[in-house]
Amino acid sequence: MQTIVVAAKAGASQPWLADAAAELALQTGAQAEVVSVDGVEMEALSPLPRSEYQQEARRSAQEVAERLAGQGVEATADVRPGKVVPGILLYAEEQDADLIVVGASTRGRVARRMLGDVPLELVQRSRRPVLVVSAPVTKG
Repeated sequence: MQTIVVAAKAGASQPWLADAAAELALQTGAQAEVVSVDGVEMEALSPLPRSEYQQEARRSAQEVAERLAGQGVEATADVRPGKVVPGILLYAEEQDADLIVVGASTRGRVARRMLGDVPLELVQRSRRPVLVVSAPVTKG
């Protein structure tokens, strides 16, 4: 395995995703390419300018890449415009990824049905293997 694409959710903090990708990259000797997609299909219809969404995506991608680098994994961060699933799939093709790593959906059942489920759609549409990583359960 040479290249792992890590799909960072724009605006979300996902240290557990970075940790899982780092463990896999260290075991296989792969490099990590972190991507976050802003999710804006048409800026004219967006309530905020694209730059606001890109800033959140950049922060998320950089946070994951820095955490990977802190664990000894060669990692880069990139931000892409547009719809999330097609953006991740295109990026994985461009990077010739051996694997896509994505965090599990945190939406409830109704929200997933209404708004979509990125990890599920990636699994269904990708020609490359997709690893869906769940957040750790916190005991409280």
